[in-house]
Amino acid sequence: MSFRVYESAVIINAALDDPQIESVISQIRDTIINNGGEIREIENWGRKRLAYMIKKSKVGYYIIIRFNATPNLISKLERSYQLDEHILRYLTVKLDADALEQIEKSKSLSVEEPELPAEVVPNPILEFKDEDESKDRDQLK
Repeated sequence: MSFRVYESAVIINAALDDPQIESVISQIRDTIINNGGEIREIENWGRKRLAYMIKKSKVGYYIIIRFNATPNLISKLERSYQLDEHILRYLTVKLDADALEQIEKSKSLSVEEPELPAEVVPNPILEFKDEDESKDRDQLK
């Protein structure tokens, strides 16, 4: 079978300590590698507030894993997600060429464009050209 590129988004219970979260992530990584997959990238988004409670949790630890694998690995991986009590939710999708291209574009844009400090733009409402105008504005307040 041919390798395909997959992306798996996983929400881990954020009530766990950092070493426990790293342990869950390493178990996921080991499951992929031991079943013939290759990890391309792991993005740790960290702790985020959930839109609604999931299994009595208001906060989740988000990770995104992109990997190469055969289709039969996905069922094994999702089975391990179901059995792990620390994983609140997961979603695994196959990435097509357009999605991979967009991911590469977004990475290159974020690397090439450093953040510049915001320019100080004068507020025209606060600048008064004439003392009479400023008196009029003070009276309106």
